Amino acid sequence: QVQLLESGGGLVQAGGSLRLSCAASGNIFSSKTMYWYRQAPGKQRELVALITSGGTTNYADSVKGRFTISRDNAENTVYLQMNSLKPEDTAVYYCYLGGTLGYWGQGTQVTVSS
Repeated sequence: QVQLLESGGGLVQAGGSLRLSCAASGNIFSSKTMYWYRQAPGKQRELVALITSGGTTNYADSVKGRFTISRDNAENTVYLQMNSLKPEDTAVYYCYLGGTLGYWGQGTQVTVSS
């Protein structure tokens, strides 16, 4: 059983930055692709970014150039650095560990005020 614990959310003004962290338990982290998703009120959950076990990254068009996903396999942690935040980035952000059995974190709220 894998547990994912997100942290780093909060309230920030537009143009500000936040860094989200997601720490994983267990010993499978380094071999798995990790994802950040977000869900705004009344909207479907959407993929924000992913990073493969080899470090290849991919981003949603809406966050390209502003967000950076990274991972530290020694710490079993994936990060999401969010810069130039906009009110439309307001959502609950979730990390997801991919695989045959995927695992979700509990989510962390990000609120960007205008």
